[in-house]
Amino acid sequence: MKSNPYSFVLLTGLFMMFNGPTYGQLPRLKEAYQDIFYIGTALNRWQISDKDSCASGIITSQFSSITPENILKWQFVHPKPDRYDFDASDQFVALGKKNGMFIVGHALVWHAQTPRWVFQDSSGASLDREALLARMKEHILTVVGRYKGQINGWDVVNEAIEDDGQLRKSPWLNIIGEDYIQKAFEFAREADPDAELYYNDYSMYHKGRRERVVKLVRNLQDKGIRVDGIGLQAHWGLDYPSLDELETSIIAYAQTGAKVMITEMDISALPNPYDYRGADIARRFQLSPENNPYSDGLPDSMQVRLAERYKEIFALFVKHRDKISRVTLWGIHDRQSWKNNFPIRGRTDYPLLFDRECQPKKAFFSVIEAAQE
Repeated sequence: MKSNPYSFVLLTGLFMMFNGPTYGQLPRLKEAYQDIFYIGTALNRWQISDKDSCASGIITSQFSSITPENILKWQFVHPKPDRYDFDASDQFVALGKKNGMFIVGHALVWHAQTPRWVFQDSSGASLDREALLARMKEHILTVVGRYKGQINGWDVVNEAIEDDGQLRKSPWLNIIGEDYIQKAFEFAREADPDAELYYNDYSMYHKGRRERVVKLVRNLQDKGIRVDGIGLQAHWGLDYPSLDELETSIIAYAQTGAKVMITEMDISALPNPYDYRGADIARRFQLSPENNPYSDGLPDSMQVRLAERYKEIFALFVKHRDKISRVTLWGIHDRQSWKNNFPIRGRTDYPLLFDRECQPKKAFFSVIEAAQE
């Protein structure tokens, strides 16, 4: 472990001296974690094209890995049967290569953000198994093949399992059958034999989902299919999941022999009145003043609470550094975060390490501390 040259008070005092986004004066996440695991962030289209001016300095100074929020999802990169759009993804890969980053592609096969035409023929009728497999293969070979040797790892299949351990009844499952996951990994391996290939899902601390993912990975391994990593989406809250649930899950996934990655990390500071702890983008609830209490800013007491939560979780990650290869924040600053609109549209949330003005929060310094203690 590295010694800790900064106290929380000193770091916070330094932060209060900043008059603008002078990121060169900040301690750097990627340096604090360089001997522990990759520390990454997700980029939206504006950040990839350098139109989010306050985020640019953060990207290059703080992070050692990048993932695209949306631009490699099917609806954006392959919007029509006869058209691919690689403009944004080419810029994304160029940004990562220029800065020596570990580049992740997200996501090849998912039930959401996939156009209807993918599952239909020219008349609008549902495809049969062989036709959909052919369409999946063509897409994966085209997208992964374009970035062969450039994108280091791919979320091959995203969110295929429910909390109770059942396979999600998506068009992929309904048309192809349970082996659609195996086929996706086979096609991705064919497209780039050297890229790391991952399964990625949310609420991975749920016992039912955990047991099914472990079974899925082991079954694929028994068939000679290499799964290089398991991504645990970290869309969490101030009081869930428990550290015990997280630790149990990290250990269980690591026992498959695959790398464990913490992906899509953000910690909501808002109430959860519906007790919904998942990340199914189809789930929505009604906005009310009671569940949007910090529309004018997050009180200092809550900033402290958020920082403490980030620190205890990152301390757990550091404890299991032998199992975890990457931790990726799902966004750079609070203004960007999807949590402002999920699961309740119109809320003001504060889930990331930098605020709406791209200034580091107390949570940023607590994450630095976790690496140094």
